Amino acid sequence: METQSNLQVNDAQNITHRHQASIICPCCDIKVHTQELPTGINAHCPRCDTQLYRGKQFLLHTNLMLAISGLIFLIPALFLPFITIRLINVNFSSTLMSGSFALFNEGFFALSILILLCSTVVPLLLFISVISAHWGLKHKHFPIFKYSLLIYQKVKHWWMIDVFLLSIAVASFKLLEYSTVTPQIGLICITFSQIIAITLIIRMSVRRYWQVWSPAASYELSEIESHCQHCHLSQPKSNKCRRCHSPIIHRKPNSTQKTWALLIAATVFLIPANFLEISIIFSNGIRYEDTIFSGVVTLTKGHIPIAIVIFVASILVPVAKIVGLAYILICIQLKSSTDRYQRMKLYLFVKWIGKWSILDLFVIATTIALVDRDQILDFSPGPAAIAFAAVVVLTMLAAESLDPRLIWDQPSKTNNKNESSYE
Repeated sequence: METQSNLQVNDAQNITHRHQASIICPCCDIKVHTQELPTGINAHCPRCDTQLYRGKQFLLHTNLMLAISGLIFLIPALFLPFITIRLINVNFSSTLMSGSFALFNEGFFALSILILLCSTVVPLLLFISVISAHWGLKHKHFPIFKYSLLIYQKVKHWWMIDVFLLSIAVASFKLLEYSTVTPQIGLICITFSQIIAITLIIRMSVRRYWQVWSPAASYELSEIESHCQHCHLSQPKSNKCRRCHSPIIHRKPNSTQKTWALLIAATVFLIPANFLEISIIFSNGIRYEDTIFSGVVTLTKGHIPIAIVIFVASILVPVAKIVGLAYILICIQLKSSTDRYQRMKLYLFVKWIGKWSILDLFVIATTIALVDRDQILDFSPGPAAIAFAAVVVLTMLAAESLDPRLIWDQPSKTNNKNESSYE
């Protein structure tokens, strides 16, 4: 059984809020005695520093208002132009979805679907899932409540409107050489939607929603050995959660094998992504081809901050993700017991920076939507765009497939044949 430890909190005064007597940390599997926690004080795991309880208790009703407000700003952003350029005395506009449609018309179907999912579908699902979770809670509809929270937990990691906003700035700087760029009302809608979404994600606690649905104290939990990753109920060892009835996965099956496979595939795609042209521009009858690196070099001539952003997001971040995850995997397979805390922080950092790699693809989608076809200025993606999209998706999936609990496993507790078993 795991080592037991007392809970670390930031303050020890005014202990009034009662939780489960013991819980299992979802990231390192240590059993933590909670007893009573101070109101308004965050509680963290003493081993991996994962936040176990959020001290400040936000009103759930406010989350609903935020989700509705975010949806109200997001829907018009789908149809209203967020930017307009004036090219050869003609105005061209782009909306949140026009980039995806332009890529689809050019035959880049997979890239079009990826951009549509990240810029439109995921933001819609994020707000709608919170709204439907409140509806399910109010009307005691278990399937809607459960799967709404499950969808929210899945899509929040793919929320990329912040990356999209940065891509608008990068595309605008690039297009200033050829045209006049004017922000439109859609940009205001996107910005407010992003601010609301960040506030909502900071406030949202899936654990609190399940506590309102069915408090952990209402279950007779004697020996705590398992933790449900969905509703966060710590409970006796079982294959199914007592509260949400989801399967309890003690370790993700074949986690290291899947992560290695995804990383190797990402590394293979990284080669054409960096050496083939990612964008092709026709200007005054002259064809200009740019790789990721040559595009960065071009931007250094007058737009050094933008060049640094593209270099970090499109070159450093993908390589850092692959190297970081590979290092963690090697340490897991060598059963290294040193620097586990640092490896945990590295994993969380790699998982956080993953989405920023898609910046260059958003820039391409925005640019192709703005620049008219068959005119004096013409823009189209190059073959590297598909390879780079594969790198982005594969590295993000690799981070999701890695079970961080393996970082903390003792050698005797890891079954070499099946990583999902844990004694």
